[in-house]
Amino acid sequence: MTTVNARGITSGIESFGDDNAPLVLLAGGTTMLSWPDALCERLAAGGRPVVRYDLRDSGKSTTTDPQAPAYTLRDLAADAAALADALGRGPAHLAGIGVGGMVAQVAVLDHPSAFSALTLVGTRPVAPGPPDDDLPDHDQVTMSRLFARPMPDWADREAVAEFAAAGAEILGDDPVAARAIAARVWDRTPGTAPPVQMANQMGMVFSRLDCRPRWRERLPEIEVSTLVVHGRRNRFFPVGNGEAIARVIPGARLLVLEEAATAVPDAAADEVTEAILTLG
Repeated sequence: MTTVNARGITSGIESFGDDNAPLVLLAGGTTMLSWPDALCERLAAGGRPVVRYDLRDSGKSTTTDPQAPAYTLRDLAADAAALADALGRGPAHLAGIGVGGMVAQVAVLDHPSAFSALTLVGTRPVAPGPPDDDLPDHDQVTMSRLFARPMPDWADREAVAEFAAAGAEILGDDPVAARAIAARVWDRTPGTAPPVQMANQMGMVFSRLDCRPRWRERLPEIEVSTLVVHGRRNRFFPVGNGEAIARVIPGARLLVLEEAATAVPDAAADEVTEAILTLG
């Protein structure tokens, strides 16, 4: 892992594979570890170098004040374009997962020349908050269970890992994998202040981010090849959100992972890799 400076922002990155093929740039949601090692390694083995990166206020990227972010969703989209340019490998295939998928949608709309293809995983076409009437909202029983839990001691690595594992079980993800990832995220988080840990572990900074103006109505403008991946069991952003995105982006392919929830399980890494490589 290292860092890259672009447009005055430091981005924490990790690279896989060589530099002799088109780049796949993975926008974390919010940290790069939202993207599983198995998927990154398979993409690299399939001949596509991969760079996964942390969004602002997470991981090794610029961290200032997650409780009062002085940037917008469009700034994060511009970060993605600037990072792709700084890496110097031509237009990149951009992929975003969860809230990183929101960044990816806006990035391709606002900076089309920077990107050659788009993959969206487990995301939706509107900002955090109440969705449009035709989009399924978070499963409310799941959300009640998820947010009724007391916060852990953010200075206690094991407590944070246990909190993440319990949350994954509620969401339908693998608690063992979630525990391991949370521990790695904790190790990479700059300090144990609760707002910073919550930004890294839970992406709470997005609840305070200015995501205006809307971008859903612009999705038909996307001209690059697009793959939409969604877990059938996703209770946070139910699958209808992915279906709605795939309907309006011209030529988009929808891949529904029947046994997945919010994360891409290792068991689906081969299927998702093959689909991404098909886009070029």
